[in-house]
Amino acid sequence: MGSANEELDGKHGVQSLEVGMSILRAMATGRRSMMLKEIAEAAGMPPSKAHRYLVSLIRSGLVEQDRLTSRYDLGPFALNLGLVALDRIDRIRLGLLAITDLRDETNETVALTVWSDAGPVVVRWERPRRPITVNVVTGTHLSLLRSAGGRVFAAWLPERQTEALLRRELETGRAPAGVANLEDARALLAQVRESGVVVLSGDYFARGVEAAAAPVFNFKNEITMAIAIVGVEGSMDLSMDGETIAALRRTAAALSRRLGATLDSLAMDADIQ
Repeated sequence: MGSANEELDGKHGVQSLEVGMSILRAMATGRRSMMLKEIAEAAGMPPSKAHRYLVSLIRSGLVEQDRLTSRYDLGPFALNLGLVALDRIDRIRLGLLAITDLRDETNETVALTVWSDAGPVVVRWERPRRPITVNVVTGTHLSLLRSAGGRVFAAWLPERQTEALLRRELETGRAPAGVANLEDARALLAQVRESGVVVLSGDYFARGVEAAAAPVFNFKNEITMAIAIVGVEGSMDLSMDGETIAALRRTAAALSRRLGATLDSLAMDADIQ
């Protein structure tokens, strides 16, 4: 009899936890403080039931309520849990998993790039299973304007971090055709932000190579990495509505969400089939 009661209590506890989690999930996706009716509707339960669970969640610090507006929001303990989880994320490990999957999907060379004091640098790359490929050397520092990964960082990083390198490339004649000064570079990078990806063919810093790259964002919605697909010039379909670019967008968006990013554009990119 005792074991039966314990099993029943255990099931009830699990069900209660699941209900509480559904409320927290509804509040997390709401992206703002919410009224009781809104939470109940998003969690798919009556307001009276949601209220009972909210009282318990407030006691635990997972939820807090504004006494003036009666709106509910995530509490300090929920925020601490999120920060701990984010702090434990190994972005390079997750990035390696992402580029491996993208390599398998596209059968193209895929590289992972991060920002360093000397500019964008390749930290990992995956070789496709085909006879003719482009090899990428780990540790290679990329041009800001004449590489796909570099151009992604130049587009989404604050200009104060990139201006010195941009000016150096302009002054040493390493800028692409049509980019003669900083204003030209800014216009080019604005186009990159508008399209959401970089496609570079015919003006790559390495002859005979073409590439496409997309930004990866962190929980602060700041660029943290770039994913690039690299191939022999003319060997890939790099049209904006093609399968390769769609796969690149999906991969970068999924990795960004895994790192805690909440940019609206990520949802659109994740829906690309």
